[in-house]
Amino acid sequence: MNMKHERSQIGKVLVIVLLLCAGPAAIVPFARPSLRDGISVSQAVYDRNGNLLRLTLSRDEKYRLWLPLKDISPVLIEATLLHEDRSFRMHFGVNAGALIRAVWHTYLKADRRMGGSTITMQLARIRYGIDSRTPAGKLKQILAAFRLELLYSKNEILEAYLNLAPYGLNIEGAGAASLIYFHKDAARLTLPESLTLSVIPQNPVRRIAARDGNFSRNFELNQARERLFAAWARKHPRNGDQESLAHLPAILHGPSEMPFLAPHFADAVLQADPFDARLNTTLNLALQKLVERQARSFVESKRHVGIDNAAVMLVDHRSMEVKALLGSVDFFDAAIQGQVNGTAAKRSPGSAIKPFIYALGIDQGLIHPMTMLKDAPMSFGAYNPENFDNEFMGPLSARDALIRSRNIPAVEIASKLTGPGLHRFLIQAGITGLHEQEYYGVALALGAAEVSMQELAELYSMLANGGVFKSLRWFKDQPEDKGRCLLSKEASLLVLDMLEANRRPYQGYRSDWTSDSIAVAWKTGTSFGFRDAWSMGVVGPYVLLVWVGNFDGEGNPAFIGREAAAPLFFAIIDALKSQDGELGKFHGAGFLGLNLTWVDVCGVSGKLPGPACSQKISTWFIPGKSPIQTCDIHRVVYIDTRTGLRSCREGTPGTRAAVYEFWSSDMLEIFRQAGIPRRVPPPYGPECRPGQTAAKGTGPQITSPQQGVTYSLRAGALERERIPLAAVTDADTRTVYWFVNEVFLGTSPSGESFFWKPAPGRFVVRAVDDQGRADARAVRAVLVE
Repeated sequence: MNMKHERSQIGKVLVIVLLLCAGPAAIVPFARPSLRDGISVSQAVYDRNGNLLRLTLSRDEKYRLWLPLKDISPVLIEATLLHEDRSFRMHFGVNAGALIRAVWHTYLKADRRMGGSTITMQLARIRYGIDSRTPAGKLKQILAAFRLELLYSKNEILEAYLNLAPYGLNIEGAGAASLIYFHKDAARLTLPESLTLSVIPQNPVRRIAARDGNFSRNFELNQARERLFAAWARKHPRNGDQESLAHLPAILHGPSEMPFLAPHFADAVLQADPFDARLNTTLNLALQKLVERQARSFVESKRHVGIDNAAVMLVDHRSMEVKALLGSVDFFDAAIQGQVNGTAAKRSPGSAIKPFIYALGIDQGLIHPMTMLKDAPMSFGAYNPENFDNEFMGPLSARDALIRSRNIPAVEIASKLTGPGLHRFLIQAGITGLHEQEYYGVALALGAAEVSMQELAELYSMLANGGVFKSLRWFKDQPEDKGRCLLSKEASLLVLDMLEANRRPYQGYRSDWTSDSIAVAWKTGTSFGFRDAWSMGVVGPYVLLVWVGNFDGEGNPAFIGREAAAPLFFAIIDALKSQDGELGKFHGAGFLGLNLTWVDVCGVSGKLPGPACSQKISTWFIPGKSPIQTCDIHRVVYIDTRTGLRSCREGTPGTRAAVYEFWSSDMLEIFRQAGIPRRVPPPYGPECRPGQTAAKGTGPQITSPQQGVTYSLRAGALERERIPLAAVTDADTRTVYWFVNEVFLGTSPSGESFFWKPAPGRFVVRAVDDQGRADARAVRAVLVE
């Protein structure tokens, strides 16, 4: 070493010694910002049982968590102090003896590099970005260390160091290091694991450099760990447990092995809370894995029919906690756009929205479960809905209409809803992005408005919660929504009871159903163009929702709710049953104190049985709300025993009483098409006057021309333009007489149309049946080029 260089080194040492002598007096007071200020941290997402789902990178691409000192293992703290700074609790930021030794060996003798930095000095270097490899840098580091000691307690300094120390690669802080290397929280580190982590910050580049991905093969790490173990053993008396420390474990995992579980759920909660470092969620990892296994197995078995993707949600309706969420069957499959979260995507629900139409209908006194509805061709303004199978079933109960998902009855009920109607109800239930009601018309009842699976989960949970709408809960500490009542308890329970009659797909539809071992109140849905297949319902404490389709909206004839989604729905339920034998029959706490009565009704009409009703069934009835009309299908008529014609001399000698079912003409046509002939009453005898017969039965109801429709007549084809005149008539009607503005046009047999050649203008069309009963409708026709 030449003289000039030696004098330079001695000068540097003198400067340092002078600063040490000056001590704290050389430091001017500073503001006291938090040591965490400006530090971006990772976010750790946990399921409700403390299982790590994901650890994100911080904004500066580091794995870094900030844990309070109480959440870090005391063993790790002690091991770190033993290895890095044994006099930490005694010095004022700088260990003079250690620093002088480091200067002597590093700068004066230059025989080896030796560190003399205390934990406070190391924190100063890390926190303030100081390059301490030069004397000037070391001076800055010492001054910054004094500053830290003046402003912060020892525990605050130690906490900051343990959260910012480098642990190799892009990992900073004991919290992130313990999660990545050992897959556990820092509070649960064992002694071997704590000793392993403690030696890394001293030389993170060399001690964490793995060979072939196996960190245990790193000689530098093993040697440092053994030295620290020896020091620990000297400090602590040996006991039986110490023998197990003779073989310290290697680091078990690396960043590439970090869990990436429930990815769509984790994305959702990270988006909902982008700031908190620890997110304790409601997800149950065991249930999540159950759902994933079932969905992937199902999709794999159905690829031959074009089923490549599915989405699933499982919600505990009691707490509204999301227990499992599968946004797609493969997050990393670009071919199915796997990173799209299918539970948040807006899709057409198809018939999955119908239970709420029936619930509103029950609440508004329009129906009860056994009300007889009409599944027949019907017009609603310019809209003529059809059923999924393009067929009509005639009369059927509200329960059967719901579980068979018939469109006409649902549209008819929806068209009668008031205060609220279906559109207003959906807004109240938090469905976002809805157009104005006029945009959908009555097609809203068939799924014209798009909703997300998460929104449907809240709707179906409302049924299970006695009509009280609550929002989903994603975090354990999230306050439970007190909710708002949108349906009555009675309507909610009755709809669930109706849906429980819906048999599994392979069991078909039966009205004489018996309860399964697990009661499932469920519904399916198929969107327009076979784009979405749905199955969802309530089973025990859960609401389960399944969707099958493509995220690009491409249709597939296989995407039918009952055939594509329902099998996966029940596969998950069976798996849940094998895991939780207490699913049992649903009993909701929200259904206490119900205003329900068990009553007999006519088995054909669903109305209160009249004296002519021979077949009766029982159903739930809401006193003061459910419809209470008396049956008008079964009627007693008197037949002249001599002529066989219907007599107006009721109960007189020569007549006999007979019971007939009076079905309307459209129902009779459906029966005829189905090959089920119905006995119609004979015509009246000649002695009956029109005034006597007009007061009985039901008059014609005009179905065409349609109400509120303006008919366009083409100027070039005016001679060929025709408007069909049609009416639904009672069973005893044979002929309908048609009039326009009191001018007689002609007649048509009951159930058939009369074709009228109109002129431009406004008219009143009148239909009069052969009993003198009438109906009228205004119609407008305009001339167009």
